[in-house]
Amino acid sequence: MRKTSSAFDPVQLEILKSLFHSIAEEMGAVLRRSAFSPNIKERRDYSCSVFDADAQAVAMGDHMPVHLGSMPASVQAAVRTLDLCPGDATLLNDPYAGGTHLPDLTLVMPVYVLGRTASRPAFYVANRAHHADIGGASAGSMGLAREIFQEGLRIPPVKILQAGRLNRDVLAMLLANTRSPREREGDLTAQIAACRTGERRVLETVAKYGLAQVRSYCGHLLDYSDRMMRALLQEIPDGIYRAVDYLDDDGIAAQPVPIRVTIRIKGRRARVDFTGSAPQCEGSVNAVRAIAESAVLYVFRCLLDDQVPATSGLLRPFEIIAPEGTVVNARMPAAVAGGNVETSQRIVDTLLRALAKAIPSRIPAASQGTMNNFTFGGIDTRPGRNGQPFAYYETIAGGMGARSTANGASAIHTHMTNSLNTPVEVLESEYPVRVHRYAIRRGSGGKGRYNGGDGIIREVQLLADAQASMLSDRRKIGPYGLQGGGAGRRGENVLRAVVKGRPTKLGSKGSFYVRAGAIVCIETPGGGAWGKGLGRKGTRGARREQRRPIRKNPKTTKA
Repeated sequence: MRKTSSAFDPVQLEILKSLFHSIAEEMGAVLRRSAFSPNIKERRDYSCSVFDADAQAVAMGDHMPVHLGSMPASVQAAVRTLDLCPGDATLLNDPYAGGTHLPDLTLVMPVYVLGRTASRPAFYVANRAHHADIGGASAGSMGLAREIFQEGLRIPPVKILQAGRLNRDVLAMLLANTRSPREREGDLTAQIAACRTGERRVLETVAKYGLAQVRSYCGHLLDYSDRMMRALLQEIPDGIYRAVDYLDDDGIAAQPVPIRVTIRIKGRRARVDFTGSAPQCEGSVNAVRAIAESAVLYVFRCLLDDQVPATSGLLRPFEIIAPEGTVVNARMPAAVAGGNVETSQRIVDTLLRALAKAIPSRIPAASQGTMNNFTFGGIDTRPGRNGQPFAYYETIAGGMGARSTANGASAIHTHMTNSLNTPVEVLESEYPVRVHRYAIRRGSGGKGRYNGGDGIIREVQLLADAQASMLSDRRKIGPYGLQGGGAGRRGENVLRAVVKGRPTKLGSKGSFYVRAGAIVCIETPGGGAWGKGLGRKGTRGARREQRRPIRKNPKTTKA
C-alpha cells in the first residue's frame, strides 16, 4: 500500500474526486450509447471505474453495486496475469480468476502517461457489462446448472487489444460460442470505446494537474475514504451482532440454503465473518469471494454520506472471513450464475438484519431480495428476421423494504442491482414477444407502522418457440419485516399454456421449454414492513405513491 502525506488541500481533493467520478460516469454514458443490446442500452446493466497504479479503485460510477465492489478483483487478476503494454486491453469473465459470473465481461485497459518509455501503467480504467448470452446449455446463459462448464464460455484474462489492434482470434472464438454474435460484438466494441474514452480523460487530467499531484491525490482519496468509514464504525456501538437468512433452495435440492454472518464492531474496525454459511451447493447459487466482499462494501457504504468518495479505501477497516468451499466463497467447478444475482442479495439481507440489532433506526426492512432473472431464446420467425437466433435477459423490479421514517417504494430495483426496466416498446420491437400485462402487484408489501413497497406483475407472451430460464428467490420465504413489521408477500412464477388449461406453477429456479403463444407470468415479492401498527399517520404522500398506477414503461430509480 502506497503511503501518502497527511497534508492535502481539501478543495483540490474535491476537484480530483469529482474529476475521476466524472470520468467513470462518462465511460458509462459512452458504453450505454454505443451498445447494441437492450440489456445495456435500456436497462443499463454495466459499471465503470478508474484505478490507480496499484489496481485500487479511486472512482466508481453510479452504476451496479454488485459490479463495482467486485471489479477490483478483475483488475488485479489482469495485472497479475498479463504484461499490459500501451494500447493493450484485457478481457475476462472467469469467476475463479477475478470475475463474478460468466455473462459479466470485464474489460481492463492500462493508462500509460509517458507512452512506451514508462516502466508501468500509471492508472487503469475498467468496465463490466452483462452480456445477454455467453453460450452454455441455456439461452441467456443464466439457466440452472450443476457446474460452471454448463453455464457458458469461460474467459481467463486475455488480450482483446494488443498495441491498439483488435485481437480477432479472441473475438472470433467468443462470437462462435454465443447465440447472438452480432449483439455481442456490438456490446464488446462499446466496452472498448468506453475504456478508450476513460484513458483519454485520465491523460487530460494528468496533463492539467501533473502526474505527481494526481497520483498523490489518488492516495489522499483512498485515505479519506478509509477515515470516513472508520468514523462511521466508531458511531456503531461496540459488540457482536449475528443474523441468518435463507435462500429458498439451490434449484436442485429442496432444502433452504442458510447464509450466516457475525459482525464484530470494535472501535474503528469491523470483522465480518460468514462462518456457518451453507457449503457450496450443487445448483448455481454459489458466489465467489468477490461477491461477498462487494456486498459488505455496499451495505456499509449505504450508511455513509453519499459525498464520501467510493474507493477501495472503504474496505480497509474490514476483516472479511468467507470460508472457502461455502456458498459465499465457492471452489471450482461450482456453478455460479445465481451467486452474482441472487446470493448477493441474500448476503445483503443477512448483513442488514445483523446491523438492525446495533442501529435499528438506520436499517430498513428486507427488500424483495431477488433480481427475478428471466432469460429466453430461440429462432426469430417474424417476417424480415431471416430466422435469426435471439437471446434476451432481464431482471424484474419488486418492493423496497420500509424504513423507520417512510413506506418502501414500489416497483423498484434494490440493493445489489441498480438497473432500469426494458421498455415494452423496445422489448416487443427487438424480440418475438408481446407484453400482456405490466402492473404493480397491489398489496404485496408487508403491513406495519410503515408498509413495504409492492412488487410487480409482468406477463410476457412468447411468439416463437423458446427455451426459457428463471433464477429467482423469495418464493418460499418472504422478505422479513423489522421491529414487528410484517413480511413482504412471496413471489410466484407461472406458465400459462397456449391451449386452455390449468396454469403450471414454476419453481424459483430452472429451465423450461415454451411453445409459441404461451405466457410466462412473473409476480415479484413485496418489501417487508417496519414497526408494529396499521400504518403510520402523516404519510399520505407515501401511500398515494403506492396507489399511483404504474406507467406502461416505468423507469426504476436507484435503491
